[in-house]
Amino acid sequence: MFGIEFAPLRIPFRRRLQTAAVLQWCLSFLVLGHSCCILAIILLFTRWWWVTVLYACWVILYDIDTPHRGGRRIHWFRSWTVWKLAAEYFPIELIKTAELDPERNYVFGHHPHGVLSTSAFINFSTEGTSFSEKFPGIRPHLLILTGIFWMPWHRDYVMTSGCCAVSKESMEWILTRQGTGNVAVIVVGGAIESLDAMPGKCSLTIKRRKGFIRMAMKHGADLVPVYSFGENEMYTQVNNPPGSFLRTFQTKLQKFTGFATPLFHGRGVFQYTFGIVPYRTPIHTVVGVPIRVEKNGNPTEEEVDALQHKYIQGLTDLFDKHKGLYGMEDHELGIQ
Repeated sequence: MFGIEFAPLRIPFRRRLQTAAVLQWCLSFLVLGHSCCILAIILLFTRWWWVTVLYACWVILYDIDTPHRGGRRIHWFRSWTVWKLAAEYFPIELIKTAELDPERNYVFGHHPHGVLSTSAFINFSTEGTSFSEKFPGIRPHLLILTGIFWMPWHRDYVMTSGCCAVSKESMEWILTRQGTGNVAVIVVGGAIESLDAMPGKCSLTIKRRKGFIRMAMKHGADLVPVYSFGENEMYTQVNNPPGSFLRTFQTKLQKFTGFATPLFHGRGVFQYTFGIVPYRTPIHTVVGVPIRVEKNGNPTEEEVDALQHKYIQGLTDLFDKHKGLYGMEDHELGIQ
């Protein structure tokens, strides 16, 4: 009707719950933080002004460094049934290819960014795919934009999942102040890579990203390449080739705000034609073999480049080995 494909009325209740679980994640990512900022401002002009003032004082005087110091993970939150339902929706599968020694620390490089980095969050910030069962003794911390932790109340909600700020201080804390068995998970391509998140596209931004390589060398943390097959298939994005007016505008806006603005759409709750809910497309997140990194407190540029080359080769081998299993046998990684 009117070019809109509506969902059938008779759908198993479990699938309805899965859709609701993913919808709440999308709304949390896209709307919750900004809504909390607006609410905090509105409260200032009501008799509840003291709520915003007290919260601001608490954050500034006591809690401002928490996102850079391991966060405030709560296992109960990570184990909510809603995350299992969200993982079932696609479904998302976490695939282990090698054992991780709990006596070591690690830096996971997750690729690609996708539009919302959904698989990174579900796999490493929740128990939706049973990370703790597959990697016993390993504690993952997904590192996300620092700006998110300036959003009142939303920052606290995010930290309960184990998310931390993507900063040098944050990585050093995770890799040095919490013993062993810790993982700093970085979506290497960053927000700018989301502008390339289109079905069938495997374009990664890596060559200019050397900070995570240096941090791994400085603290002797092993590097682990991770690739989520299907991440870029979650949404359709408006075509924005490099050099186009749209891409130029998006790039400049991202540099100014830190947030990327891909123009995307998926499906709706009761129809399949448009909306913010991602498509039901299988996601296979493959955790690669660790690359042993010896501690080097002051690596040269040549040493950093050599390890980066080794990392890119490991990621490429992982992609080539598994792409045929997940319908991407005709694809090649585009690394820039």
